[in-house]
Amino acid sequence: MYLFIRALAFSLCLGLPASWAADSGWLTSTQNDHAQVQLSAESAESGTVRLLLDVRLAKGWKTYWRSPGEGGIAPAIQWQTPVEYLNWGWPTPQRFDVASISTQGYQGDTVFPLTLRLPKNESHLSGTLTLSTCSNVCVLTDFPFDIDLTEPAPQNFDHAFSRAMGSLPLEEGVFSELQAGYLGGELRLSALRAEGWQKPEIFFDVPEGANFSKPQIRVDGTRLLATVQVTDGWEGSAPDMNGQLLSLVISDGDLSQQAAVSVSHAIPNSTSSLGLGSALLFALMGGFILNLMPCVLPVLAMKLGSVLQMENRACAVVRRQFLVSASGILVSFWALAGLMTTLRLSQQAVGWGIQFQSPWFIGLMALVTAVFSANLFGFFSIHLGSRATTQLATAGGQGNSSHFWQGAFATLLATPCSAPFLGTALAFALAAPLTDLWLVFSALGIGMSLPWLLIAAFPAIARLLPKPGRWMNRLRTVLGVMMLASCLWLLSLLLVHIGTVAVVGLAVALLLVMLTLTGAHYGRRAMLTWSAVLLLTVGVALTAGALTANGWRSPMTDRVAWQPLSEQAIVQALRENKRLFIDVTADWCVTCKANKYNVLLHDDVQQALSQPDVVALRGDWTKPSTEINEFLQKRGAVAVPFNQIYGPGLPSGEVLSPLLDRQTLLNTLSHAKE
Repeated sequence: MYLFIRALAFSLCLGLPASWAADSGWLTSTQNDHAQVQLSAESAESGTVRLLLDVRLAKGWKTYWRSPGEGGIAPAIQWQTPVEYLNWGWPTPQRFDVASISTQGYQGDTVFPLTLRLPKNESHLSGTLTLSTCSNVCVLTDFPFDIDLTEPAPQNFDHAFSRAMGSLPLEEGVFSELQAGYLGGELRLSALRAEGWQKPEIFFDVPEGANFSKPQIRVDGTRLLATVQVTDGWEGSAPDMNGQLLSLVISDGDLSQQAAVSVSHAIPNSTSSLGLGSALLFALMGGFILNLMPCVLPVLAMKLGSVLQMENRACAVVRRQFLVSASGILVSFWALAGLMTTLRLSQQAVGWGIQFQSPWFIGLMALVTAVFSANLFGFFSIHLGSRATTQLATAGGQGNSSHFWQGAFATLLATPCSAPFLGTALAFALAAPLTDLWLVFSALGIGMSLPWLLIAAFPAIARLLPKPGRWMNRLRTVLGVMMLASCLWLLSLLLVHIGTVAVVGLAVALLLVMLTLTGAHYGRRAMLTWSAVLLLTVGVALTAGALTANGWRSPMTDRVAWQPLSEQAIVQALRENKRLFIDVTADWCVTCKANKYNVLLHDDVQQALSQPDVVALRGDWTKPSTEINEFLQKRGAVAVPFNQIYGPGLPSGEVLSPLLDRQTLLNTLSHAKE
């Protein structure tokens, strides 16, 4: 008995310092047996008080961050003591998603460090902590407290306070660059971290009057990209966030950083993670591949004709001609860079090939190709009255102008084409500073000029070609037919602008003019011969089409129930756990046509896109469209074709290559179902 009394006394002695310390002890509530809190303080003579709020929750319960999200209430203290200054430290939170509701908060044991400033000679710190805790139900509990500041701080207070401060997000050091853009109810965030990202999370201080969805995060190399849908919380119109200063915390594992970023109209995208060096490399490759696209083929053929018709293939002459053509390509890309700069400075939509949305530009290009075609047929030559008099439209002129304009014309015909690497480089350029834009467009020009520069560097290649002869006249005719086909294709692009009757009338008038010029230049017999060839070609095409209709009509018929493209349609389909295939196209886009006939009209693709859980959306950019502009801009795209697939397995969407691959499309669509 004596030993028991001594042990009890000794234990009480050990507990005395705690009772004398400046803390509240562990506070509980009869209405809430799953939470307990303790407040402890250390007072300084200057009136500054460091305070620790320790919250312990039972398993399965949580409380909330300073910005709870779609539900919950952040911890708060109603002070009875006059507090002149309060700095509440918030540790990095966690995200909780329950029943489509996303909240931000804490589980288990969480310690909040607070710093207060009190009036001098204030000896007590009192108030009521209101704590919201949730599991299957939510409980709001009040914990009154009173701390005697004349008592010493609890043992190891300094260590506990330092540890609590260490749980707060850093002010810098986790990421080096942060951008935010907002358009049409969608917030996009981009953050760069040199070490790369492992398990990134983003926690927003949601502005008043706004409601943020759970961020859709993906990592592109060293860049984090996040997309957040913003509403007013009542399924109404999205609030305007442009120009607002957005506060947030970005974490990656045990590290986190507090930051504030100004929201702008510019939408960050994945291409910015390329860096200027990679963008220039992509531009070089994309520009080179343009030479292989069907858009540029007629001009390359015309350039080939200019070499074949040279009687004197002196190295110096060949080198000069191809260097001048390359300069025409480069100057044209600089002109396009100037156009894009003007559009950006005037806050207009920018994109690759947008000039083909203008019927006047298409008409001008059709006229130029018709003139080139007539010249190749030998109907006439255009001479410039200058010391460097040359034939503008002939392929065999020895002056500089024809070769320069061949390069420029090749560039203009290349703009409705989208090639691999090209879209990535253009997206970087049109979102980058203007100096980078000009550098990327210069790289595109150099890339497209590479074949021309190769011959300029090794002009002896031209000597390997056959010598001129009578067969050259036949070659000029073939080149003229190719250019005429390009002219008719350009006229077809006017269908949506002036109608079928007008386009057919222009095409017939053009062919009649060509036949008339043939009769005037080569005689009536030649005109009748070409008329017969034309009628025979049309007849054979119609007959072959009729005879093979059963073989090609079914697989070449588009049986997909395409719906108009809109952001609302995407959101609605994702809510219904459906997959989406998005196709943004244009009549003037040659690559779009290749995708359509080579991939989209195949039976297996048609069947996949017609499944009950697949929604097919199509946007037409043939004419200027604000909706299409905004849609592409949100996704960092500036050219068509643009194809993207969404689904339960791809909630952030996956962008496909400009040149569609049938198997890749089907595999991605299947993956989106998971």
